[in-house]
Amino acid sequence: MLENFIEKIKQYNPHYDLSRIIKAFNFGDSAHEGQYRKSGEKFFVHPVNVALILAELELDESTIIAGLLHDVIEDTKYSFDDITREFGEEVAILVDGVTKLKKFTYETKEERQAENLRKMFLAMAKDIRVILIKLVDRLHNMRTLEYMTEAKKKEKAMETLEIYVPIANRLGISKIKWEFEDLCLRYIDPEGYYDLVEKVAKKRKEREDYINLVTSQLEKDLKDHEFEYEIYGRPKHFYSIYKKMVYQHKTFEEIFDLTAIRVLVDNLKDCYAILGIVHTKWKPIPGRFKDYIAMPKSNMYQSLHTTVIGPMGEPFEIQIRTWEMHRVAEYGIAAHWKYKEGKDDEEEMDKKLAWLRQLLEWQRELKDPKEFMESLKIDLYTNEVFVFTPKGDVIDLPAGSTPVDFAYKIHSAVGNKCIGAKVDGRIVPLDHKLKTGNIIDILTSNNSNGPSRDWLKFVKSSQAKNKIRQWFKKERREENTQRGKEMLEKEAKRQGYSYKELLKTEWLTAVMKKLRFNNIEDLYAAIGYGGIALNQVIPKLKEFYKEEHKENKPVEDPDNIQAAVSKRKSNKKTHQGVTVKGIDNILVRFAKCCSPVPGDEIVGYITRGRGVTVHREDCPNIQNDQNSYDRLIDVEWDAGKKISYSAEIQIVSRDRKGILAEMTTMISESKLQISAINARTTKEKLVIINLTIEISDTQQLSKLMNKFRSMKDVIEVKRVIS
Repeated sequence: MLENFIEKIKQYNPHYDLSRIIKAFNFGDSAHEGQYRKSGEKFFVHPVNVALILAELELDESTIIAGLLHDVIEDTKYSFDDITREFGEEVAILVDGVTKLKKFTYETKEERQAENLRKMFLAMAKDIRVILIKLVDRLHNMRTLEYMTEAKKKEKAMETLEIYVPIANRLGISKIKWEFEDLCLRYIDPEGYYDLVEKVAKKRKEREDYINLVTSQLEKDLKDHEFEYEIYGRPKHFYSIYKKMVYQHKTFEEIFDLTAIRVLVDNLKDCYAILGIVHTKWKPIPGRFKDYIAMPKSNMYQSLHTTVIGPMGEPFEIQIRTWEMHRVAEYGIAAHWKYKEGKDDEEEMDKKLAWLRQLLEWQRELKDPKEFMESLKIDLYTNEVFVFTPKGDVIDLPAGSTPVDFAYKIHSAVGNKCIGAKVDGRIVPLDHKLKTGNIIDILTSNNSNGPSRDWLKFVKSSQAKNKIRQWFKKERREENTQRGKEMLEKEAKRQGYSYKELLKTEWLTAVMKKLRFNNIEDLYAAIGYGGIALNQVIPKLKEFYKEEHKENKPVEDPDNIQAAVSKRKSNKKTHQGVTVKGIDNILVRFAKCCSPVPGDEIVGYITRGRGVTVHREDCPNIQNDQNSYDRLIDVEWDAGKKISYSAEIQIVSRDRKGILAEMTTMISESKLQISAINARTTKEKLVIINLTIEISDTQQLSKLMNKFRSMKDVIEVKRVIS
């Protein structure tokens, strides 16, 4: 294996220090001895392939070595210090940057994923090679995904599509992005993928003949000019065709641009000269010309795109770019690598990575993993609009952005003082959706009271969202701190505890550290301005209380309805599978708005004359009723009672024959019963199915929902809470 590897490495770059690479190969091979992949082959085959792909991208030898060793710290006995001692700190830092966080325990899979990504982005901001290794690592794993279970294949493919595809896109590495997308489609919708492959193959001969006709006609016109050029057909990737068919509701036969013509030339002047020849020869389609040379994409992509009506009246796309632009389009940030060939242009590389540093800066305040993941996806997906300042500067923003997003992109002070906006000379509302080509003029006032919380409902960019939150955090810190403290005290009282019982300094300090705040005041302030939710704090404090007291005792407060009924210490069980603390033989009903089942966090609501209604703690009807606090009482599930409960779930899927039958079969195999069913179809050829299932706990419900998620064509599965 070593001889083969070295031969290929030499082909990519004969100037590598082969002695270091051979040493790393032998070290990695020995470290992974006895480890095997799902396919049955030696585990070290994977790092070797990762190193080869990195060499193909023409990266430096330290990156190749880190590729060979990228799983050593994570999966073997060797540590960061061992790698540093053998191969130097540079290689060790690269390997550590790719290594997942395994030393810490996380409450949810989402929290673990968020923290691993946060670590990776921090490492990548210091050295972009970290993410290049990670992308290539994921690429080889996706190429060999067939040995995983069906559920794991789909999970990995979805994660790749949501996180790694947009990262590759932001770094401009289209060569990896396109392969990712096609591989993901193969596992997310295998039937759709192979059907598409077959249809494209049938049209190949017809398509090639048409491309040859177009290129021969264009070459005749180019011969009269002194251009150095290359023309060839570029096949459209399967995922790109699939997206058009699904989201634009087109049949395969309605998609004409299965192939584009690409023209590569020596210099910028020739790009525009050839564009003129193309538009003279064939009629351009209005609105389909894009000049990414004058306005490059944020991932450094530059090219001219135009769609024209060609021979036989068929439209086709032509892309025109220089050789250097093409290299950047294929390899992105790797094409600009600052360590390559001894170059060290720090300033140039920093400009190209400015978006990454901004991304990290905007997200530094995000403690909630769900919020971090949502913000990350917004930043990574690059559907963009290009708008202009009154001076003619080009500003790129996420699609759907508003004048407020534009204002904060210019400067946080402009956003904070914004009172209005003009688009193309016309006054527009602040939630107006911007379009490419708009000229934006922001109206500001020094007398402005600052941003409105309502702006958070319509701004699109995470930069704007975070700047608005920062303003409220900074300008109203005292107010937020006091508000957060009051909210915490009120919630503690609502759940039957006094301030002294639950909000002990040592417990708050532990929670504060877990949520990564510097002090308790910062924790209060974050609760006050909405940075974190009460349900991220209270359950942790209750755990400390239970550990100390062994059992939960509600506070006695004659002014509180709960305290008044809690004077009776009986704490006996009801016949509904629920214990109401301090009350015996009381009527218990389950709220239809949230349909709680065992496993859910619950709370009781004391009604007038109808006993206690049990709600989920996160039920909107409870959360939004500020006057309900005095009527709430502690309840808990009776683990000894085996009672069935109703839970409603909603499934959104692409409509196809037999899907409902498959679902009912799954429910039957799970030994569960359906009590109600409602299905409807939409104009988008989607089917929405609401099922009410009789279950005994949330675990049963979760397993069933996961089974539905693994079904072909299923887009979303969620529990319904009205």
